[in-house]
Amino acid sequence: QVQLVESGGGSVQAGGSLRLSCAASGSTYNITCMGWFRQAAGKEREGVARIYRIDGRAYYPGSVKGRFTISQDNAKNTVYLQMNSLKPEDTAMYYCAAGPVRCDRDPTYWGQGTQVTVSS
Repeated sequence: QVQLVESGGGSVQAGGSLRLSCAASGSTYNITCMGWFRQAAGKEREGVARIYRIDGRAYYPGSVKGRFTISQDNAKNTVYLQMNSLKPEDTAMYYCAAGPVRCDRDPTYWGQGTQVTVSS
């Protein structure tokens, strides 16, 4: 089993920045990738970033590319999401996720989420 704990959410003005952290514990040897998803009120969940543990390859959708950066510290089993130039459209609950498979769509392990609110 893997446990994920997020931190770093909060409220910021448009154009501001936040840095989210996600610490994994438990059977972390089974993790292939870690990533971040978000879900805004009334909208479907979407992936915003993922990173592969071994080679550090990172992927982003067009909505956040150039503004968000995912990184990892494998020694600490921790992944980060640096969010710059935040927009009101980024307001959502952000969830850390990890898994041995399906890291792009539906990872096995999920954190409880951290709220990000961006005001105009």
